Amino acid sequence: MRLVIVGAGFAGMYAALSAARLRDIEDVSPEELEIALVAPQPMLVIRPRLYEPKPETLTAPLKEVLDAVNVVYVQGSVEAVDTKARAVYVVNAKGKRKPVHYHRLVIATGSRLFRPNIPGLAEHGFSVDNLDDAIALDRHLHKLATMPASKARDTVVIAGAGFTGIEAATEMPSRLRTIFEKNAKPRVIITDRSPAVAPDMGEYPRPIIEDALRSVGVETRLNAGVASLDKAGVTLSTGERIEAATVIWAAGFRANPLTTKIPAARDNFDRLLVDRALRVPSVPGVFATGDAARAACDDVGNYALMSCQHATRMGAFAGNNAAAELLGVPTQCYHQKAYVTCLDLGEAGAIFTRGWDRKVEMVGEGAKKTKQEINRVWIYPPKAERAAALASADPERVTDL
Repeated sequence: MRLVIVGAGFAGMYAALSAARLRDIEDVSPEELEIALVAPQPMLVIRPRLYEPKPETLTAPLKEVLDAVNVVYVQGSVEAVDTKARAVYVVNAKGKRKPVHYHRLVIATGSRLFRPNIPGLAEHGFSVDNLDDAIALDRHLHKLATMPASKARDTVVIAGAGFTGIEAATEMPSRLRTIFEKNAKPRVIITDRSPAVAPDMGEYPRPIIEDALRSVGVETRLNAGVASLDKAGVTLSTGERIEAATVIWAAGFRANPLTTKIPAARDNFDRLLVDRALRVPSVPGVFATGDAARAACDDVGNYALMSCQHATRMGAFAGNNAAAELLGVPTQCYHQKAYVTCLDLGEAGAIFTRGWDRKVEMVGEGAKKTKQEINRVWIYPPKAERAAALASADPERVTDL
């Protein structure tokens, strides 16, 4: 039997570890149940940190931990899925295409930034969506430091005042001061079509976030979207023209396009609709997890968000349940009633909230320490030791905050 997991992000990593854990519990050998993880590289990109400096350092190797739990790594990208033949088609770095057959499949391909057809965005926009984009932005910022100071050079516009945009914006003033000469006066502007920053955060955290933006010197342009970009700057939907050599797009995400290869229902974000075991109900043998799945977290109408907090726990349940079906043992109902938000606010610290109504529990330096522990310790892969790696993937304990 073979269980194939597509994707090496937080959901894919924990799906693989959790499936291996159940295999170990049931005393089934790797020869009887092969667990294979398919990804372009055997590494976890620490995506929640890509707004930080030195993004090239924000990866963690996975090969050793996969080897420790007898998970087979398959190098390549899945370009097609045949759910009738139960096969995925993998293209490796040399362009060679081969089928990999499965008895159960877990789609854990994550999400990517949604880039609308705005004039100039593809040519002149930057992002912190993936490792390559974050590295390109970092190199661009350092290149700016070799140029004479000017209004455009010293101005950064961030499009999107959600989580990613706010973290990128509040980090940017200190980041630019480190890169530029000492007397530089960087200008950072965040823009959003919504009438308020952090539109999804609600009434409790928003005043704190607004104060943080002001304290670190970030300007806001609300009820204003990006109409066009060019090499010298950006024009907003309000008609305002801002001279800026750097425009960072952080407005909206969609599930990886591989979800569209599965003949099943999806939501407006292209996430596959799944049941409480994280199965795709209309396609036998297929599970979806993380940012690729729209999953209910509880019985009162809350659904998992596109975040590593949800992806890690969802991944553990999906891997466990896919293996459980093959091993003939009961599956477990995914649930994630505990929900927290920890938002980095640059030199203003951070904000930590708990619950779906986001009641504020910590702000400032205390919250910042928690954020740093989450980003630098908790979300990294476990040690490449068999017992520790398997124990880390217990579905009932992953991200139990």
